[in-house]
Amino acid sequence: MSILKGYKVLDCSIAMAGPFAAQRLGDLGADVVKIEPVSGEWQRHMPAGGASGNQINVSFLSLNRNKRSIAVDLKSDAGRKLIRRLVGQADVFIQNYRPGVAARLGVDYEQLAPINPRIVYVSISGFGEDGPYAQRPGQDLLLQAMSGAMLSAGRKEDPPLAAGQYLVDAVTAYTAFEGALAALLHRERTGEGQKVQVNMLDAITTLQMQELSVFTVGRKPQVRSAEPHAHVYIRAPYGTFATQDGYLALAMPDLGKLAEALEEPRLAEYDTESDGWNSRDALFALVRKALARCTLDYWMERLERHGIWTAPVYGYADLVADPQIAHNGTFIEYDHPTEGWVKTPGFPIRFSKTPSAVARGAPLCGEHSAEVLSEAGLSSEEIAELVRAGVIALSAAR
Repeated sequence: MSILKGYKVLDCSIAMAGPFAAQRLGDLGADVVKIEPVSGEWQRHMPAGGASGNQINVSFLSLNRNKRSIAVDLKSDAGRKLIRRLVGQADVFIQNYRPGVAARLGVDYEQLAPINPRIVYVSISGFGEDGPYAQRPGQDLLLQAMSGAMLSAGRKEDPPLAAGQYLVDAVTAYTAFEGALAALLHRERTGEGQKVQVNMLDAITTLQMQELSVFTVGRKPQVRSAEPHAHVYIRAPYGTFATQDGYLALAMPDLGKLAEALEEPRLAEYDTESDGWNSRDALFALVRKALARCTLDYWMERLERHGIWTAPVYGYADLVADPQIAHNGTFIEYDHPTEGWVKTPGFPIRFSKTPSAVARGAPLCGEHSAEVLSEAGLSSEEIAELVRAGVIALSAAR
């Protein structure tokens, strides 16, 4: 049996952070009902990287497996009445509207908690629900820019560089997932539901626990070097280097061993931790010149033989084909009724007795409206009338 089987989650969120958190709960067996506008969630209509899919954009497909979809007009009184009915049977409610929107739609914690005092209500925002930035858009790149992290790597003359993934969205999703599980544990012990607030600014800030403590406690300034060093607070050589036919990464090697492996005795002269930090540019230049002499395979074998931490720089094609990825079962595959054969990253936690599973792929908009409302006690005649009135929408694979 899946670990969250028997729990019902109402996912009223859009874009990435909220849907990703809800998908994690679904991967563990929760019954996740995605509540969408009758026209479909925004992400259905905004294909990431131009990957539009057949009926479902790839970005939506990747963040909404293990969910059922109900398409409801929350701006109507009848639509809000339906959601309140579902809330009475739910365990978790997730939303990431801008502050104030949930209240206007009648789905904020203050209005839903009296209906179901046991509800775990997860509210995700960009900057917090109040304060000077509360109404700013919580977009990933903007939060990366404000986090300080863009100035923790690279050369001093380089412009700030964003991460190669939606980093803030992802860490916020995991934070919300963690918060939901903790609140459910509290409810199991006490019977009490509660509101869980998560914001993107705090999530990306606390992710940098170590770096920011070096700054605030250790009083070390955030100074980038002339060479493209990978992190301002880690000694050289630390970064990626070109070989004859590819790139590899080096992480904090013993400089004596590295001097032997690269046949560059000058590296051994920098024999202390402070040398490695204060002489980042000189060390980087020596290593860069040495590694350019031979191929990637040559250096990988030689560096590993000397006990030096190294790895090849992968593109996605390399990652997907990696034997450890295959061994771990990192990617899952399933057949989707409209999108065909899907291969996508799965759930990263392994449980010995309660494994995660893919019970269904991402739903079509409103695919489960009738099913969910029937479970909530509505008759087929009532559901048909809601469809005629435009309060809900139904959809099925074509």
